[in-house]
Amino acid sequence: MKRNIILALAATLFATASAQQTITVSVANPSKDARNDQPVVVSLAKYGDVRSALVTTGGTEVPCQLDDLDQDETFDELCFLADLKGKEKKQYTVTLYTEGEPRPYPARVYAEMLIRNDKVKEKNKHNNFIESITARGDCANSYNLQHHHGVDFESELNGIRIYFDNRQTLDLYGKFKKRLELKETQFYTSADQKKEGYGDDVLWVGNTFGLGAFRGWDGKEPTMIDPVRSRTQRIISYGPLRTIVEVIDRGWQAPLPNAQQPIPLNLTLRYTQYAGHRDTDVDAFFNRDVTGYRFSTGIINVKDSEEFTDKKGLRACWGTDYPSTDTIAWSRETVGLAICIPQKNIVSEEPANKDNYAFVVKADGKHMQYKVTYTSANEEFGYHSANEWFAFLKEWKREVEQPVVVTIKD
Repeated sequence: MKRNIILALAATLFATASAQQTITVSVANPSKDARNDQPVVVSLAKYGDVRSALVTTGGTEVPCQLDDLDQDETFDELCFLADLKGKEKKQYTVTLYTEGEPRPYPARVYAEMLIRNDKVKEKNKHNNFIESITARGDCANSYNLQHHHGVDFESELNGIRIYFDNRQTLDLYGKFKKRLELKETQFYTSADQKKEGYGDDVLWVGNTFGLGAFRGWDGKEPTMIDPVRSRTQRIISYGPLRTIVEVIDRGWQAPLPNAQQPIPLNLTLRYTQYAGHRDTDVDAFFNRDVTGYRFSTGIINVKDSEEFTDKKGLRACWGTDYPSTDTIAWSRETVGLAICIPQKNIVSEEPANKDNYAFVVKADGKHMQYKVTYTSANEEFGYHSANEWFAFLKEWKREVEQPVVVTIKD
């Protein structure tokens, strides 16, 4: 009997050992300045079917997240956030398990999609939650299919919604306090919530780029993402450390140079929002090589705004205007906006016009990426003048161009 128990215990220990893998991840800060909430992403492609994970450093557990990017029920990436002093290097132990469920951690990001519920009277109490929606290209009014007109997401520092129409514009929510709010306000803050210090919509976008919308380029001006066979919005990841949402345009007849007949493209725009960040990563993926195409992006020229550009991909503004009329207190709002594009993807920086500070851009074959960020002057934790905002952006770009160095050892 004892022998059977020992054999059973040995088999259990062997199964447990064989059901996990341990890797070491070294993260080095090349800067003399401290950096917090630095994203560390580990591809799981060669580790088999990972179902759960544990990350530790110095014996302390670090929150982590597993993401299924292609939605095939297999996790593709592990993510965690690193806090580093200037020039510091840390080692993290990552244990990957073939069983179990992802560990729960406090949410530091949020994302939601909602279909309107006619039975709900309050504008911020809708409860028809969805995580994907597709509209045919000839849909009469995709803009009004969803509550708050499209997917929204946030970190503690920001809040963004993306319009579900041919503009696909990023519209902005300004906060007073550093916290998550969109679950409660659903982008439409009530009078009582406003008294409690909740934020609100702070930008009017119209047909402009808003904050870094991706568009076509016909050789003279930006074009909308139209016509398309269909357009989709979906949430890939809800957090707790990053939220990932996608906008998918199938059969987009993007304009080609020299009036060539357009070949329909599939465009996937992926927006990744990390906890502790006011900036958002934008990735544009195409189903074919688009080297010969030209596209456009940029930021809205906020009324009477002051512009900043380093002529090397960083462009920003600081200005004051009225936001949309559905805010709880329709008063002028001051914002700072910025976009940062790799120089290799820039064809030209266009002169400012009444609508936009624009760039003409090109992809690297089937992909390009850039970053956008913003601040609201309402923030207790943010920036309150053009000088402060532009000074921050110079530091931000240095950090973007000098990321932490990640080394993985099996």
